[in-house]
Amino acid sequence: MPDAPCPLCQDTGWIPAEGRSGVRRCDCVRLRRAAARLERAGVPKRYQGCTFDNFEVHNDSHTRAIKIAKKLAENFPCQEIGLLFIGPPGVGKTHLASALLLELVQAKGASGLFYDFRELIRDIQETFTPDSSRSESDILAPVFESDVVLFDELGAKRSTAWVEETVFSIVNHRYNRRKLTLFTSNFLDTGEEEDRRQTMFKKPDLFKKGDDSLVDRIGYRLRSRIYEMCKIVPMEGEDYRKLVKQAGYRF
Repeated sequence: MPDAPCPLCQDTGWIPAEGRSGVRRCDCVRLRRAAARLERAGVPKRYQGCTFDNFEVHNDSHTRAIKIAKKLAENFPCQEIGLLFIGPPGVGKTHLASALLLELVQAKGASGLFYDFRELIRDIQETFTPDSSRSESDILAPVFESDVVLFDELGAKRSTAWVEETVFSIVNHRYNRRKLTLFTSNFLDTGEEEDRRQTMFKKPDLFKKGDDSLVDRIGYRLRSRIYEMCKIVPMEGEDYRKLVKQAGYRF
């Protein structure tokens, strides 16, 4: 069933202006535009309810991370330096990044886009098949044009020469146009792996010796570009999904 027409303007988008002759825009226009921006952002249903208020703070790294996210939201659109939330699984990276994206879309009127790193690569690859109904430009146009893009799970797909070149061109396109970009990654960013485990996460058991680092997954060139365009926000802690969510399930 279609939505009921607005009771004030009957979907004309205009209502009489109070106290003077003429008309003004109905509030339903703003609300519908906001709803359309939110739908186009493509935030997965699981994360659509994420806010700064319901982000759970369990340690100092969480306190620092939410402070940085809120400051970026406050400074937008003047802020052009993005964020890379980095840390082991289950510490709230995607929740906080999604909350920031939703804040910019809903409160600041930005055009936003959520893209899982693996899904982006898959969607681009699918355009190469003969029966594809979408072209590569169909996929990349919103990625290039959106005011804010969140790439979740950066490095989740093992890098190949084609993946590195494709992702670098996408990120570089946004960098050159000063577009705000957000990332999350489970991969430790390290040149000296053991030292960083101790100093950044204080949880050496979370990253077993021999695990890939971020640069192993995305390559040096892309890692360098992300360092130019983003502030690194380390997040540490136990896996919230394992420790809290599982304990709360009752069957």
